[in-house]
Amino acid sequence: MSEIFNQPRLALNRIYTRRGDQGETSLVGGQRVPKDSLRIECYGTVDELNAAVGLACVSLEQLHADVPETKDLLAILRRIQHELFNLGSILATLPEDVHPKQARVTEAEILQLEKEIDAMNEALAPLRSFVLPGGSRINAELHLCRTVCRRAERLAVQLSRSETVPPEAITYLNRLSDAFFVWSRWVNHKLGAPEILWEPNQAASAAG
Repeated sequence: MSEIFNQPRLALNRIYTRRGDQGETSLVGGQRVPKDSLRIECYGTVDELNAAVGLACVSLEQLHADVPETKDLLAILRRIQHELFNLGSILATLPEDVHPKQARVTEAEILQLEKEIDAMNEALAPLRSFVLPGGSRINAELHLCRTVCRRAERLAVQLSRSETVPPEAITYLNRLSDAFFVWSRWVNHKLGAPEILWEPNQAASAAG
C-alpha cells in the first residue's frame, strides 16, 4: 500500500528571523532546542547528504549525453533527494508531535533501495580488494555521499539511545550507504573508468 503524505504548507517570505541568534532553533513541534543538540546534528547531517547528492546529480546531468545509461541513476538520485527531505522532516519532530500523514521514510523506500542495489550489482565484477574513491569525478562524489550517509547513520544510532528514532530511519540510512557504494562502482563500470584498488604497500613506509 502506497503512503500519501501531506503537502508542505510554507510561506518563506523572510529568510532571516533573528530567532536563532542565541544559538537555539525550533523543532517541527515548536520546541526550542540548542543548535548543537544531537537531534539537530542528526538531521543537519541528512541535509548535508542531500547537498552532496545534488552535486552528484549535476555531474550525472553532464554525463548523460555521452553515457545515456546514467539517466537511470540520475532519476534514482533525484528521488533520493526527496526521500532525504522526508527523513529530515521526521527526525526534526519529537514522537508526540508526529502527524499520521507527515513525510517520513518507510519500508517501501528500503525495499526499493534493495531492488536497485541488486539490479546494479549484477553488472559488476566481484571485488577482490577494497576500493578507493576515484577513477572518475562522479565515483568520488558518490563515495563522498556514502561517507556522509554513514555519519548520518551513526548519529541516528547515537540519538536512538536517548530519544525515540523510527527504526526505518536507521535502516534506510544503512541501506542507502550500501547503495552509494554500489552506484560508485556502477558508474565507473559504465564510464569504462578503472577501479582504484587498495594496495597497502603503496604507503610511504613500504618504499624504504
